[in-house]
Amino acid sequence: MAAPPRLATTRSVLADSHHADTASVLGRSMRRVGNLLLTLSAITPAMSVFIIGQQAVQQAGTGALWCFVLAGVLAVTTAFVYAELSSAFPLTGGEYSMISATMGPSWGFMALGLNLFGGATGQAVTALGLADYLGVVFPNVPALPVALMVTAGTTVITLLNIRLNARVTGAFLVVELLALGMMTALGFFHPHRDLTAVAMHPVLLAGGTLTQPGLVAIGLATASAIYAYNGYGGAVYFGEEMYEARTKVAWVVFDSLIIALVAEFVPICAALVGAGDLKSVLGADMPFAAFLAAEGGPLVEKAVCLGVAFAIINAMIAIGLINARQLFCSARDDVWPPTMSRWLASVHPRWRSPWIATLVMGAATTGCCFVPLPLLVMLTGTGVAVIYAGVSIAAIAGRRTGRTNAGHYRMPLYPLWPAASLVGLAGVGVADVLDPAVGRPSLIANGVVMAIAAGYYLFYLKGRGHWRLRGADGQPLEVLEGLAPPLPEPISPPS
Repeated sequence: MAAPPRLATTRSVLADSHHADTASVLGRSMRRVGNLLLTLSAITPAMSVFIIGQQAVQQAGTGALWCFVLAGVLAVTTAFVYAELSSAFPLTGGEYSMISATMGPSWGFMALGLNLFGGATGQAVTALGLADYLGVVFPNVPALPVALMVTAGTTVITLLNIRLNARVTGAFLVVELLALGMMTALGFFHPHRDLTAVAMHPVLLAGGTLTQPGLVAIGLATASAIYAYNGYGGAVYFGEEMYEARTKVAWVVFDSLIIALVAEFVPICAALVGAGDLKSVLGADMPFAAFLAAEGGPLVEKAVCLGVAFAIINAMIAIGLINARQLFCSARDDVWPPTMSRWLASVHPRWRSPWIATLVMGAATTGCCFVPLPLLVMLTGTGVAVIYAGVSIAAIAGRRTGRTNAGHYRMPLYPLWPAASLVGLAGVGVADVLDPAVGRPSLIANGVVMAIAAGYYLFYLKGRGHWRLRGADGQPLEVLEGLAPPLPEPISPPS
């Protein structure tokens, strides 16, 4: 039997009314296409191919094809979960809001901790990787100064209006897709082997000879490949700035994932089919750059690598927008001490952006740029898989309690998709445990972050009683109190 709803005290009602009156509202200003451009930019197909894809090739050789197929299947199952949850809770808090609303604040705070921690460290990893691709065009460019400059520049851009950011990221996105198209054409127009043969007889360079990769190598590379498609769930972070979010955001999740699947998998296939000297490509520090140089010449290599550099900048803009909105939402919910929450929940009067939260996350990223890159990589890993597991369980909990009933989209064949995701993620967890260099320490590091975040709520925030999960208008989501579902947001712009 469900517990009776808690009766709000006069004091809490007055506090909520005051919060609603003074709450900062981001405001709806874009439609489905704008959100799609931002979400695709957060996925960043070119960066995924040239950073995560190359890592998968180094781990599993041509078996990377199967790694991306398996990761794609997991991405599809998880996309159904994100679509249903984001339709029910199209809030800029993302996983923190969705998990809190369906499973309770302790679990939601674990997601909040992982996202804020991983947001800053992940941005720093991305920024420090920019020099590798700029170095193809501008040799000996220093990594740290470049990372600091691009962090400052992208932070300034993310302060601007969300519609303007959608246009900027859309322009960058065209450049990175052209770079991937060039790579695809170069491989498929001059093939050196059959795609079926590459898939059915995968090889890995070990000790100077081509051998068949083992299951452990495939598993570890698959664990890496899931990050290549990650970002489609980012559509929900822009739900409060999108018209018709409750009915449209689910389709942004699916549209962005489908485009990412094609834009990433096809160029990888092309490179492995079109590599004339497979040994030299598989043994290179940057396999795809080596493929471009060997098959297309130095000009093609420089052009595509410059496109990847644009993709990295684009990813930093899109992910910077997401990071700031996560922090903004937590402040709106009074997660932090009152003065801090009031400042972090501020919205710029002209740009309608969470400008103080944006600057704070930009500063956090800048600080992380001074952390050694191997340590950053270790700290950043695994968090995405844990978040995926969290939203999969949240979707099941939301169905059981009815807390996702307000959503417009309902996944078919429930509970197939969240169950399949959990099975796949269990395999990723096993692969991480078997990896003593990065996977296992990353699991421990992310576990510590989750424990600190949950402890912060249980032992500090809960007793103070002022945390409330809020909607886009600043009002508490009554779904948490066992009352009626939240009212739908306005679905169309004013005439």
